[in-house]
Amino acid sequence: MNSRKITAFITVSIFTAGCANTGANYRPMIDTKNVDFNKYEVDLKDCQDYARQTYGAGEGAVAGAAAGAALSALLAAVGGRRYDKSASAKQGAVLGAVAGGAQGETDQRSVIRRCLAGRGYSVLQ
Repeated sequence: MNSRKITAFITVSIFTAGCANTGANYRPMIDTKNVDFNKYEVDLKDCQDYARQTYGAGEGAVAGAAAGAALSALLAAVGGRRYDKSASAKQGAVLGAVAGGAQGETDQRSVIRRCLAGRGYSVLQ
């Protein structure tokens, strides 16, 4: 494995590890009028625990990279000899990782917002 591949692998690994469950630590803005903050902290922790049960940014990035690489390689194969399957797979993996990571983060934040709203909090953002 050449040094460029090793560097790319390490960079992606650090990015993926650093993003694991960041969405599950989300603290949304709520309307604080008449809020018991002790109860809110307990409810927020419960909602964050629910969010950890869904794919986060790290897991989404890994799944997106795999799907992006496979789809891009398949499309390059269908396209014929003019397309480099390896290069297409690499580009698809990067794009898939970015999209999957962003979606995982968004999904976890949505779980927390819906959970808190279901418990009676007015979630603003």
